Amino acid sequence: MKTVLVTGASSGMGKATAERLLADGYVVYAAARRVDRMRDLEDLGATVLAMDITKDDDIVAAVDRITSERGGVDILVNNAGFGMYGAMEDTTIADARYQFEVNLFGLARLTQLVLPAMRAKGAGKIVNLSSMGGRIYTPLGSWYHATKHAVEGWSDCLRLELKPFGIDVIVIEPGIIETEFGHVLIEPMLERSGKGPYVDLAQKVAGTTRGSYEAGGSPASLIAGVIADALKARRPKTRYVAGKYARLLITVRKLFGDRVYDRVIMAQL
Repeated sequence: MKTVLVTGASSGMGKATAERLLADGYVVYAAARRVDRMRDLEDLGATVLAMDITKDDDIVAAVDRITSERGGVDILVNNAGFGMYGAMEDTTIADARYQFEVNLFGLARLTQLVLPAMRAKGAGKIVNLSSMGGRIYTPLGSWYHATKHAVEGWSDCLRLELKPFGIDVIVIEPGIIETEFGHVLIEPMLERSGKGPYVDLAQKVAGTTRGSYEAGGSPASLIAGVIADALKARRPKTRYVAGKYARLLITVRKLFGDRVYDRVIMAQL
């Protein structure tokens, strides 16, 4: 049985993915900061690990344990991440750095640690949760989109580097999904940009975001299913786009260019 490590497994897409892969017969290690919110996964057969993706000691301890118990990770699902919004000017560089620590550097460090065992086996899969935000952009999301665009380019380079070792790199680009993302995004954004020169834009973005999530997104189980299918594929795609608005918005930008895309996005506000 293949051994899978899923990060950010305490809720949303991470939890749904862990549940689906358990059902598919994988040995699943579920990692997140909030261990108490993974007890249901433990009941289903997962091994739960306390991991803050920004803390090297946590990451090293998790990989060491899996290596000791299972000989290494066969499949890594890099799902941990969050969205930080606010005007670029209003966002401290410290906050911007933390956004990169969670969404890119923590992911990269964990990947570095699992690769030796994969290379030794001559096989492995790295699944990176990007976003439709890795291919498009929205106002007040400069730092978040920067991390997701970085994940896209980083994954492309990694795919080329690891191909000789029999290791696949797969990017998942979800659209609007029924998760905590929208709620986590709005209040900090308004704290940063709810006053001052960007107040009007911040209020509009907050209203549009609330409306989008209240109207409902795609279920997290959709992304879990996409990941499960990609893992079963003999030759998986390099990218999978799934979820509400994802394919539409990516296509609008690709076909009509940035100026038309700019107008479409701002019209929604």
